[in-house]
Amino acid sequence: MAINKPGIPSGTRDFGPVEVAKRNYIIEAIRKVYTLYGYQPIETPAMENLSTLTGKYGLEGDKLLFKILNSGDFLKDADAEILQEKSAQKLLPVIAEKGLRYDLTVPFARYVVMNKHLITFPFKRYQIQSVWRADRPQKGRYREFYQCDADVIGSKSLVLDAELVQIIQDVFSQLNVSVTIRLNNRKILDGISEYIGETEKNLFLTVAIDKLDKIGIEGVEKELSANGFNAAQIEKIISVIAIDGTTAEKISALEKIFTGEKGKEGLKELKEL
Repeated sequence: MAINKPGIPSGTRDFGPVEVAKRNYIIEAIRKVYTLYGYQPIETPAMENLSTLTGKYGLEGDKLLFKILNSGDFLKDADAEILQEKSAQKLLPVIAEKGLRYDLTVPFARYVVMNKHLITFPFKRYQIQSVWRADRPQKGRYREFYQCDADVIGSKSLVLDAELVQIIQDVFSQLNVSVTIRLNNRKILDGISEYIGETEKNLFLTVAIDKLDKIGIEGVEKELSANGFNAAQIEKIISVIAIDGTTAEKISALEKIFTGEKGKEGLKELKEL
């Protein structure tokens, strides 16, 4: 008689004592630095309401959410018309109301909204927990992994941004790992939208640029085109992405082409940082 061998879902891993000890060492080093700078720990549930999670990561990100089927007879509330249409988009809200967290940022935002009467601002928080993504497993990319977030909410001070950069440096110094830290500013992405004259599709622009290392320039061009950007706009976006040089040289180049207020403000903040 054939015996079924036990297994684990694709994209997940077991961790033995040695791996857990190494991971705990790294996490403890991170935790010590976060605590040294006054960051406080929080934890949130592994699952969140889909109404909280969806719409925050773009259409592509929403597809990577692990949905949790409702308990019991989850099809009892689905009418025959929806079932006959075989439309996952229409059926999903009926059979699934919860999902596993995709990252720690959206749960943190939800936590702040629900607990703002208990929080003293600016609120410096860190959170070290697992997240899940229904992505295609490949080398170095898993469906379950840890994130070690540190964020400040309730202050516009660039001193705190500089502090976060120092935290990153301190963590890797503690681990004796040499790294290159890259700075960005969301307002610069807004500046690109202003530059091309299309501010209504900022989310699509951001998602496409974020994939640059993964899909390359041609992939970014295809993604932008698929989301309704015209050839002239795409050419301008690519020209910005292609700017090379030191940080100071890149900022100088952007100062010459950014005319919108958000873009200028982002460059000013980056220079101050």
